[in-house]
Amino acid sequence: MSAREPARQLVLDIAPEPRYEEEDFLVSVSNQAAHASIDLWPDWPDRTLVLVGPRGAGKSHLGAIWARRAGAAVFRPGAFSRADLPALAAGGHVLLEDADGLGGEEKRLFHLMNLLAETRGSLLLTACAFPNLWGVQVPDLLSRLRRAMVAEIFSPDDDLLRAVLVKLLVDRQLTIEINVIDYVLTRLEPTLDAVRRLVNSLDREALSRGRRITRPFAADVLEALQAGET
Repeated sequence: MSAREPARQLVLDIAPEPRYEEEDFLVSVSNQAAHASIDLWPDWPDRTLVLVGPRGAGKSHLGAIWARRAGAAVFRPGAFSRADLPALAAGGHVLLEDADGLGGEEKRLFHLMNLLAETRGSLLLTACAFPNLWGVQVPDLLSRLRRAMVAEIFSPDDDLLRAVLVKLLVDRQLTIEINVIDYVLTRLEPTLDAVRRLVNSLDREALSRGRRITRPFAADVLEALQAGET
């Protein structure tokens, strides 16, 4: 270490879990229709909503908001294969994330939908593609999915990315000049996950270096992120 290089502090490499509270979800043109569809619950057609959108657009955040409101059980495909379906239906409401990756669990999903219909429960499915593109092999399941309400959430627009970036910086009490925000947003992958990773890295490096966030500082962090080093 050179005499001019500032001493680096030891910082535990533990990134906080994403905050999925309602007040943390920022509504914009790209997600307002999907957000409105969540607000329509429990008046969904066939009591089922399929939330479709690219990764990093906010599907998990909206799903978590709904699951908290409904008191729903939350599953991904791997865990769903081991779930007790009658117990799930008795609980009333279910969120199944990445439903387009169910693979051989189509019959179980159809069975769950039938059980939820009996208990007047609700089902929220998140996916990256529309149901007709899932390659569903069970005709009755495809018919049920086609009757469900579908809401699309789009890739975050520039205004949303900026708003989320600023909010996360404020939450971490990080100070950054406006020109630095413009600089990083033009070089960052346009997803909410990428914004969260950037803020995590900026926070960690700011603590480690004991320095404020300047444009050269941000450039170093971006370069390290893109190289997979942080």
